[in-house]
Amino acid sequence: MKTDTLKAQIKRTLRRDLWLAIAPAALLVAAAFAVTFYFVKPAPPKTLVMALAPEEGGFNYMAKRYQKFLAEQGVTLELRLTKGSVSSVEQLAAEDSGVDIAFAQSGTTGGKDQAVPEHVVSLGSLSYVPLWVFYRGERVDDVRGLAGKRIAVGPEESGTRALAMTLLKANRADAAPTQLLPLDRDAAIDALVKGTVDAVFLVSPAESKRIQKLAAGKDVHLMSFTRAEAYTRRYPYLSKHVLPRGVFDFAEDVPDQDVQLLAPNALLLARDTLHPALAYLLMRAASEISGTAGILDKTGEFPAPLAAGFPLSSEAKRFYASGVPLLQRYLPFWAANLVDRLWVMLVPIIAVVVPLMRAVPAAFLWRVRSRIHRWYARLKEIEIQLEEDPDQEMLQDMLKRLEEAEREVNRIAVPLAYAENLYFFREHVDVVRRRLTRRLAGAPEHKELPLQVSA
Repeated sequence: MKTDTLKAQIKRTLRRDLWLAIAPAALLVAAAFAVTFYFVKPAPPKTLVMALAPEEGGFNYMAKRYQKFLAEQGVTLELRLTKGSVSSVEQLAAEDSGVDIAFAQSGTTGGKDQAVPEHVVSLGSLSYVPLWVFYRGERVDDVRGLAGKRIAVGPEESGTRALAMTLLKANRADAAPTQLLPLDRDAAIDALVKGTVDAVFLVSPAESKRIQKLAAGKDVHLMSFTRAEAYTRRYPYLSKHVLPRGVFDFAEDVPDQDVQLLAPNALLLARDTLHPALAYLLMRAASEISGTAGILDKTGEFPAPLAAGFPLSSEAKRFYASGVPLLQRYLPFWAANLVDRLWVMLVPIIAVVVPLMRAVPAAFLWRVRSRIHRWYARLKEIEIQLEEDPDQEMLQDMLKRLEEAEREVNRIAVPLAYAENLYFFREHVDVVRRRLTRRLAGAPEHKELPLQVSA
């Protein structure tokens, strides 16, 4: 029974030692993971909300393609329709709107103050979206020739109107008797065909069937901007392009001459809080959807970090400099994001867990040895007293204390792996006992090796 009780006591003691060594290490590991989680971005959301004006720049068609691409990656794209690029940017800039990204026209800012809104960044330009100015009557070579006319400039919140007003004001052609009419695209085209307006401003891709049909009209002319280069110098978000003669219809020779166009860019905008993984996913979508050639675009020309009136996001800068992150090149979106987040979690493992794998056994060994080593003070005390020429009674007391120390040490719980420390102590006890025994017998002492405590 005593043996079983002793064994149980030894197990309890060793279990307590083990927990005392492991508990601080576990707390350190937990703290390291907690700090890491604080700095690790959460998993990207599964839903994005996009603001766009369906009648501007072919945005509605583009949005459908983005929806399909993102759905294949497990992300749902919800579309929120607006009245124009100005409205889209305003919703993107609003904190409580719930909008994450937006299609907009370069040079379009949010609101009447024309200031670039905070927290809105560009993920890049997606295509050239030319400005088309169709008019009736005598041919004119620039916007200034429209002064005093009835001009459809687009709805109040549209990017078309914002660009039209910029050019008209620059030419001082916006004041009376000029009439500026806020007609939408279809209404403006119908009014021009019927002759109730003299000119219309439209922003639309060159591939638009409406644009090509209007360009083929007999009583309608397409304006060629003879001062296109000057406009691009004043307004960096515009670019100059030449629409080649006959490109719309070779048989009918439409247009019947080279036409110089001004074109803003279609932009993909986002809030600066957009999850980086989603930002890269959107730019991958842009590369696939906008990378093909068009009438004005070359293959691989878009997406591009062109001047747009909005700052490029940090992810966009890295994307255009180095391409898609390595993991997203070879793994599905969800897998790349998971591995990327798990990789960050290796930091506490490498920095904390690996050193603790050595520290915990060392701490456990120190606790086991400390119980034995403290009894060396008793041995040292007895040795010092031996040097003071004690009498027989003191020698008997010293021997009694020595045997008591040996009994107590034998009761110490020591794992088999560390039992050598116990046997080292017992050897040292024997050294002191032999000296005491010889002194009690009156025999001369022999030189003994000094005590050496095991490290």
